Amino acid sequence: MDKVVATAARAVSDATDGATFAVGGFGLSGVPNVLIQALYERGVAELGVVSNNCGAMDSGLAVLLSAGRIARVTGSYIGANKEFARQYLAGELEVELIPQGTLAERLRAGGAGIPAFYTPAGVGTQVADGGLPWRYDGQGGVALASPPKEVREFDGTEYVLERGIRTDFALVRAARGDRHGNLVFNKSSRNFNPLAAMAGRITIAEVEELVEPGEIDPDHVHLPGIFVQRVVALTPQQAADKGIEQRTVTVPAQAEEPR
Repeated sequence: MDKVVATAARAVSDATDGATFAVGGFGLSGVPNVLIQALYERGVAELGVVSNNCGAMDSGLAVLLSAGRIARVTGSYIGANKEFARQYLAGELEVELIPQGTLAERLRAGGAGIPAFYTPAGVGTQVADGGLPWRYDGQGGVALASPPKEVREFDGTEYVLERGIRTDFALVRAARGDRHGNLVFNKSSRNFNPLAAMAGRITIAEVEELVEPGEIDPDHVHLPGIFVQRVVALTPQQAADKGIEQRTVTVPAQAEEPR
């Protein structure tokens, strides 16, 4: 039952070229940076990644993306990641963009053993009808487009069939975890982490605080250990290393000069 692995490098040591990864995080919040760095140092390439976005500010998955290690991304958001956009438009990267809620449910469904489900999100658009550019040809044309999906009517409303997602591995970050793999996420860092963890056949969690079994109240567990195969305890320095994507500072009003 003790799922603790000594180092992040050892935790990802069986990852190979072409492996698929579900990765938690949203922007800079809850991103498993230590595991991603270990994956980068392992040197694997041609990876398939399922994540809301693909890194930000040269951190997270952007480390692998910039090194040309990622072949395909399934996600919802490109945002301000200029290298992500460049590779996509240049035909260097295959990208499946899907509605954010659909991505969340596809991950959850895969982890729950549900092969597919119907949703109204995307009906009447290229999400359902097909034709979304998955890969460009580098000349402004589309080399590979999304296929049409099955659409059915239930009680007078149309729904599109979406498939659950399963990946070879999942990488997540938690605030607390015990040796059995039970995890607790802190506030907004919960985001896609539980869902990504469910979708992985081998799920690896980096935890900011490792505790003994029984120290986490069962009612406080966000993800049961049955979904987690490996746990890596972060050092205090690694746990405290958290970036800020957008820093907003309020300039105080100047005090009125005495007359």
